Amino acid sequence: MLKNYFKIAFRNLLKNKVYSIINISGLAIGMAATMLIGLWIYDELNYNNHFKDKTTIAQIFQHESSNNIIETSPAIPRPLEFALRQDYNDNFKHIIMSSWEQPRYLNFGETTIYRTGNAMQEGAPEMLNLDIISGEKNGLKEMNSIMISESTAKTLFGSETALGKIIKVNNEDDLVVTAVYKDIPSNNSFSDMEYLIPWKFYVTTQPWLENAKDSWGNNSFQAFVQINENTTMEAISAKIKDVKKIGDPSEAEFNPEMFLFPMEDWYLRSDFENGVQSGGRIENVWLFGIIGLFVLLLACINFVNLSTARSEKRATEVGIRKSIGSQRSQLIFQFLSESFLIVLLSFVVALGIVLLFLNGFNNLASKAIEFPWSNIQFWLVSLLFVVITSVLAGSYPALYLSSFNPVAVLKGTFKSGRYSSLPRKVLVVAQFTVSAALIIGTLVVMNQIQFSKDRPVGYEKEGLIQIPVMSSEFLGKHEVMRTQFIASGGATSMTTLSGPTTEVWSNRSGYNWEGKPVGFQEDLAYTNVNYDFVETLGLKLIEGRDFSREFATDSNAVILNKTAVKYMNITNPIGKYIRDSDTEDPFTPLKIVGVIDDMIVQSPYSPVKQAMYVFEQYGNIAYYCLRLNPNKSTSDNLALIEGVFKKNFPNTPFDYQFVDEEYGAKFRSEERIASLARVFTALAIFISCLGLFGLASFVAEQRTKEIGVRKVLGASISQLWLLLSKDFITLVVIALLIASPIAYYVMGQWLQKFSYRTSVTWDVFAIACFGALIITLITVSFQAIKAAAANPVKSLRTE
Repeated sequence: MLKNYFKIAFRNLLKNKVYSIINISGLAIGMAATMLIGLWIYDELNYNNHFKDKTTIAQIFQHESSNNIIETSPAIPRPLEFALRQDYNDNFKHIIMSSWEQPRYLNFGETTIYRTGNAMQEGAPEMLNLDIISGEKNGLKEMNSIMISESTAKTLFGSETALGKIIKVNNEDDLVVTAVYKDIPSNNSFSDMEYLIPWKFYVTTQPWLENAKDSWGNNSFQAFVQINENTTMEAISAKIKDVKKIGDPSEAEFNPEMFLFPMEDWYLRSDFENGVQSGGRIENVWLFGIIGLFVLLLACINFVNLSTARSEKRATEVGIRKSIGSQRSQLIFQFLSESFLIVLLSFVVALGIVLLFLNGFNNLASKAIEFPWSNIQFWLVSLLFVVITSVLAGSYPALYLSSFNPVAVLKGTFKSGRYSSLPRKVLVVAQFTVSAALIIGTLVVMNQIQFSKDRPVGYEKEGLIQIPVMSSEFLGKHEVMRTQFIASGGATSMTTLSGPTTEVWSNRSGYNWEGKPVGFQEDLAYTNVNYDFVETLGLKLIEGRDFSREFATDSNAVILNKTAVKYMNITNPIGKYIRDSDTEDPFTPLKIVGVIDDMIVQSPYSPVKQAMYVFEQYGNIAYYCLRLNPNKSTSDNLALIEGVFKKNFPNTPFDYQFVDEEYGAKFRSEERIASLARVFTALAIFISCLGLFGLASFVAEQRTKEIGVRKVLGASISQLWLLLSKDFITLVVIALLIASPIAYYVMGQWLQKFSYRTSVTWDVFAIACFGALIITLITVSFQAIKAAAANPVKSLRTE
């Protein structure tokens, strides 16, 4: 019996080739899209699963309030470590102090490479469960040791054994390789950790760290912990909440609260709003999960529509089967088996599509997803997926077709009824409601990205490069380097920065100025800069001047941005003073010599933070920032600059960053979301159009004789085209009326997470509506015009 069901199903597929192709291709595309989205979601949800102790690992965060605004950060003070070890050590299996991820030059023989890594305490390799290839897991025990990743070892040493080899770091320190560990997979928080050096080595080589060991106000570090099995994150967070206030009562004015932020939340739930966890990338997971379900639903709707539309073609078959004794349950099983065959074939085609486009999808999504051939769970889910989709797509046709009255069918009196097409119309409306909503949503996302890209950045980022300064051999040479860079003709100006142009590395408080309100808790972005700061970055001076070599007093000068002047409520700021109460000499004033227009150095979606740019005088340099010569090509400029660089630092690789590219990186996450949304929206529209094409073909076939009669009576092709098209246009218009308010509300809520945002404007709906109508007309017109242009003699000759 089962064999017979599938044989009949296969014959029906071959008999109706066009409808079979539409059904299978529509379902296959829908299933492939859903499968890709499923793999993406699986990868997102399994972020950091490489670490077997993921559930017990956390990073220490703190809330701090300033003028009733709570900010949450992983930056913590160094004395916290000592307090935790002394008073709370029984709660932890590991307490690991860590530097921020830092790039360094690693040199062996003639090979010098640029790699990122961390300085961490001894227990880090065990806590992170590093997979050691050679050497010992306690490879950070010795002061002058270094642990490196497998790819780093291959680059430096080739096929030679890495253990025991001496690597020169930043052309200054010799470290012995004590272990080689497997590269950490890409979907992990430590995937860029290509080396590990001992924390005690880091402390010894950085003099400022000695001063920081007793400073509760210096939030320049991060700490990771692994809790014991007999406790919880919440319990420990409650215990350590006030440890900073206990350690230094003067910090109480900022109401610091320490807590453990679990590794499980680092990636997906990392956003905080005024001290409350408010989501993060998990919103994108939900978004694409819903899109995937909708795309699959659209494909199923196609199948249902085409199956019910062609029901009259199979009415006689149903009548004969019922008259010779077939039970309704048998007929239902037959039609479900046909549905299963179509879905199974679609699944096979979908697998081929996924394999064909997986690499492209990875590039688009910035992932490294591999097809899970050996994952039993994937195949079990896929089987369940096929069965559920078969039932979902085939249940309505099965129940509908099996309900026909055999007497009416065989007597020729069977009619499908005036409302038989109503379910199909409802489903078409549902299809285009989803498609239109996706079009509107994608347009809003693209508008928001472009709106932020068009925001004035406050400086001329094109033609600006920054060269990282990573060792002491650079220090004290910036004036010499500036002179040589400009003399080479590759640059027109140069300054130095204590942090990158597109980020804030330091925030400070503890300043006093004339008119400061009592109890005001200032929080200022702090950057050390040098001469030619305004000129090099192309900043707009609102008042005052740039730092100048003509003024010896500029060694104690400061430039504020426009927001800082407003934030500090300083009128006529030029010539006024700011005093740093945290320095050894609290009466050393910083003279305000200039006010610049706001420049975006953090998120382009948020307001510009109040910032101060202090003249550098203590060697706090992280970057040389150069303005390229506009009269030469970029390649010529870089060649000239590299020549000067190599002349002064022959053993250091020439590394640089284009500032405009670093700024553009701030949009990558949203751009990836927009790109994925565009792809899946296009697929949703294509699937809807496939169904519309099939229905239009069926309607044209069903009304062949009517069209012939109308044509004989003088109807023109345009009139017949309008007759066949208007019903579909009406359905699409209804769908647009339903989709527009839904999309307006949902996208309005999405935009709320951006402080600097566009609005959902009328032109978005106009473009979406116009586009949907044009697509519908193009899809329907092919069949409508074909039917209208047919010879009426052929359709009427049987009469």
